[in-house]
Amino acid sequence: MTGRPRKKAKAGYMISAVAELYRLHPQTLRLYERVGLLTPSRSQGNTRLYTDADLERLEIILNLTRELGVNLAGIEIILNMRDKMAEMQSEMEAFIKFVRSEVAHSITTAGQRTPRHAIVRAAPRHAIRVEK
Repeated sequence: MTGRPRKKAKAGYMISAVAELYRLHPQTLRLYERVGLLTPSRSQGNTRLYTDADLERLEIILNLTRELGVNLAGIEIILNMRDKMAEMQSEMEAFIKFVRSEVAHSITTAGQRTPRHAIVRAAPRHAIRVEK
């Protein structure tokens, strides 16, 4: 969100590089980790390594604190809500894909047999003759 250019890293960025890049004290990054806002991976030597996903999350945190004045408790709530919304979005997309697949399948097999796995079961249609 700050628009800083970054190279893709396989292993990750060390805390000193991240602190310098975002003009933070390393203790601030450690605080964010301690309260659960960031969870960098660790090297074999137990060095914190920040991935590109961690940096994107850090940019959200910094935007909320610097631009909007949100405190750490508020940030935790917002990040949890964002994660839940992303999960729900993914579930909705999977459901829509399933429904589209079922509809497409029922269209191609229409008239061959009655659908047994329909979302809403409907009685078979019969023509009724009406005489006047």
